[in-house]
Amino acid sequence: MKVNKTPNLLSMECVEINPIGNFDTWESTKLLELQKNEVSNCLGQKLLFENNNVRVWEVVLLPNERLPFRKSNADCCWVSMSMGMAISRVDNGKITLMRLKKGDTTYWESENDPSIFDLENIGEQVLLFHIMEFKPVGTMKNPLEGMHF
Repeated sequence: MKVNKTPNLLSMECVEINPIGNFDTWESTKLLELQKNEVSNCLGQKLLFENNNVRVWEVVLLPNERLPFRKSNADCCWVSMSMGMAISRVDNGKITLMRLKKGDTTYWESENDPSIFDLENIGEQVLLFHIMEFKPVGTMKNPLEGMHF
């Protein structure tokens, strides 16, 4: 499978406000957080569901609230359940501004190359996301186990 470090964005409006490799505009607290390796492997604040194939996470961010840096070790998809504005910083220096609408969806692959990112609500609305973290194929015992139809 090809590594795709650039997410596939469906209908979401995104603007790169800081390029890859440039940390000059970063706040020192965010850089220190990365340098101290203060990074969670939990993609959300609450694990809603897990089986051998997938984890489903929930993220709820109040206005001006930030989800600290997270490490994504697997292919993921997230769906915005609300509208609003957010910024995301990636450990390669890139910062992206996002204008979200309810139902906006993003998919990204991170096979063998973890992605480290944060997410900050810079709008006036509460942001709600559901993140599907797809477990690597080698960890699946039974592809239908835990599935509900």
